[in-house]
Amino acid sequence: MLDSSSPLTLVLASGSPRRRELLERLGIVPLIEPADLDESVRPGEQPAAYVERLAREKAATALRSGVVVIAADTAVVRDNEILGKPTDQSDTIRMLTSMSGRSHQAVTGVTVSLVELGEPRIVAGVETTIVSMEELSAERIAWYADSGEPDDKAGAYGLQGAASLFADRIEGSVTNVIGLPLALLDELFVELDLNLLDFRRDT
Repeated sequence: MLDSSSPLTLVLASGSPRRRELLERLGIVPLIEPADLDESVRPGEQPAAYVERLAREKAATALRSGVVVIAADTAVVRDNEILGKPTDQSDTIRMLTSMSGRSHQAVTGVTVSLVELGEPRIVAGVETTIVSMEELSAERIAWYADSGEPDDKAGAYGLQGAASLFADRIEGSVTNVIGLPLALLDELFVELDLNLLDFRRDT
C-alpha cells in the first residue's frame, strides 16, 4: 500500500471532464495533465490494442518521480470499426444512425504507472462493455446532434447525458462507457501495491 512517509501525487493524464468527475465521486481530485498526442489508428490495429497503446503513450507524457499517473483511452467500436469523435453534425448523425437498433462496444484501455527505484512500473488493462441502442428516429437523432452534447465524444454520444435515453441494455461496466472503468482501475492500483482510496482528499 501507499507509504505515507513518501506521499505520491496522483496525476490524470487526460483532459476528459468525465474521467475527472468519476474520480471526484470517490473523493479523489488528481492533478490534470492532458496529453497532446496523435490519436490516429495504425493500419490493421485492433481496437483493444489501439486503446491500450494510447493509454500507455498518454501515461508516458506525465510520468516522473513522485507521481502516480492514470491514463485512459476509450473507443466506440461497431462492426470492428473504431468510431472516433465526430467531425461535424452530419458525422454525428451518420454515427448514431449506424448504431440505431444495434449493439456496439465501448473499449477502454487504462494504464497506471509510477517510478520506483529509478525505474518505471507500468500496469495496463482493457475493459469492454456491450451497449445495445434502441431504434432511433431521425427526429431524435437530429435533436441530439443539434444539442452539441456529442461533439467531443467518441462514437458521438455520452451515456452520462441525454443519450442515456437511447441505451436499451448495457452488459458490463457502466463507468467504462463513460470513459474510466473504476473496478479495473482499482485492480491496477493493487497490482502496484497501491490503494486507490489512499488518494482521497480526506486521507
